[in-house]
Amino acid sequence: MLVLFETPAGFALFKVLDEGKLSNVEDLWKEFATSESARKVVKLKAFSKFENTTEALSAATLLIDSKPSKGLRKFLRTHCDGETLAVADSKLGNAIKEKLKIDCLHNNAVMELMRGLRNQLTELISGLATQDLAPMSLGLSHSLSRYKLKFSPDKVDTMIIQAIGLLDDLDKELNTYAMRVREWYGWHFPELAKIVQDNIQYAKAVKLMGNRVNAVDLDFSEVLSEEVEAELKEAAVISMGTEISDLDLVNIKCLCDQVLALSEYRAQLYDYLRSRMNTIAPNLTALVGELVGARLIAHGGSLLNLAKQPGSTVQILGAEKALFRALKTKHATPKYGLIFHASLIGQAAPKLKGKISRSLAAKTALAIRYDALGDSTDSSMGLENRAKLEARLRVLEGRELGRSAGSTKGKPKIEVYDKDRKKGAGALITPAKTYNSSADLLLGQATTPEQALSRKRKHEEVEPEPAKETLDAPVQEGSEKKEKKKKKKNKTETNADDATDEAGEPEKKKKKKKAESSSSELPKQDETSVPENEQEPGTKEKKKKKRRHAEAEEPSANVEEQEAETKSKKKEKKKEKKGE
Repeated sequence: MLVLFETPAGFALFKVLDEGKLSNVEDLWKEFATSESARKVVKLKAFSKFENTTEALSAATLLIDSKPSKGLRKFLRTHCDGETLAVADSKLGNAIKEKLKIDCLHNNAVMELMRGLRNQLTELISGLATQDLAPMSLGLSHSLSRYKLKFSPDKVDTMIIQAIGLLDDLDKELNTYAMRVREWYGWHFPELAKIVQDNIQYAKAVKLMGNRVNAVDLDFSEVLSEEVEAELKEAAVISMGTEISDLDLVNIKCLCDQVLALSEYRAQLYDYLRSRMNTIAPNLTALVGELVGARLIAHGGSLLNLAKQPGSTVQILGAEKALFRALKTKHATPKYGLIFHASLIGQAAPKLKGKISRSLAAKTALAIRYDALGDSTDSSMGLENRAKLEARLRVLEGRELGRSAGSTKGKPKIEVYDKDRKKGAGALITPAKTYNSSADLLLGQATTPEQALSRKRKHEEVEPEPAKETLDAPVQEGSEKKEKKKKKKNKTETNADDATDEAGEPEKKKKKKKAESSSSELPKQDETSVPENEQEPGTKEKKKKKRRHAEAEEPSANVEEQEAETKSKKKEKKKEKKGE
């Protein structure tokens, strides 16, 4: 069995002297501990030396792709007739077997053998010193890295990434310079900023005009329209700006030249970017446009890296900060990132932007993979998917129009709740209940049952039939008000009696006691018949005490009743649950 070993100097073929030792893989490294023991296992059979660095580089690049070079194929045909070849790469072994009909072997024992050969390489190959091998391997590695960087297909989109980055920087600089021109020249001619809105036209007008006095005699037809030119000339005559020197105008014109030069270079760079995008990613360009496609590629790092991303990632690419903030605060995640600036999403209504962005992201992911991994360079797939998305957008907009027009699938009509409206198809709205002021009682007026009846009759005659049902409630309210007023009057009287008792003499106390004893002997019927104003103070105090006790007992009784009701309700609920 032969072993193929690649070195920076060339290819080496070793003859395995004792194949039985390969069966014990774990102890194979012991055989290569010294050069003498290594010579007992393997022996150098042939060596093919590289003539120069170019040959070494070409052979190394082919080996990376698992392909044998011409020199290697010639070398193997010469020395491997009827022999089994042990190789370090299984793919390389398959290629050699197909082209050269040589049986190849690749397993753990072969890999352990390769490690032993690498350890004792300078001892097994005569004439190859360690000090010569190190610079040869370093030079080959540098050449190989340089070749990869120059000819790698993954690095072709580097120009797009650089171009879109420069384009964004140019936009920022142009905006800064244009604002500086407006601010600087605005001291001399402030009205021009409102007349000419475009930054490039503004810079051209300033460069052509110079001092505003010259505006009347100049022709701005190449820069501005006729209406704007007439307005500019009128404003130049009556301008409120300050006067500036010729040196200031020279510097302002130099700044205008910078703005115009940057705008021209930006247009040239945009044309270059558009041509590169149509060449490298035609389907992506057809779907989202040159600028959005280039920003997606720049954000992903390369076209191949972007092709590995799913559609959901492409949809929110560029909105990572908003996404993680939403996940942290448990709010709604963003619906779109850089893809929001695509023309298809701009055409959609605000309600439909989320749906269209999701569909566009899915189609964009397919287009990116087709551009990165496919062989064709046409944009037929992108144009077809764009037509499908536009048709879907029209369908969604048609649904929204149908809903707004009142289709059967639309939302039900929500009516405002009205408490006075009765249930039923032919229901009428009852008139609102108004307060009955005629049932009120005034202070100082005694109401007899006859007067109350007469008032009721009058009220019934005046009020219409629907209001008869509401009469009893105001009367009750009037009686309650009457009782409250009596209570207030009694309180004021008790306060006055207390004051007179404290200021009176002991003789008056005796008289009061006699009056109380005489009033207690009177029958109860006389007490009820006598009006409150003529009653004695003793009887008044007793009535007040009784009222206070009754008022204090009423809330306690109400509380007890409420507690009893709640207990009975709980018992009923428990019984119902048990019955179920």
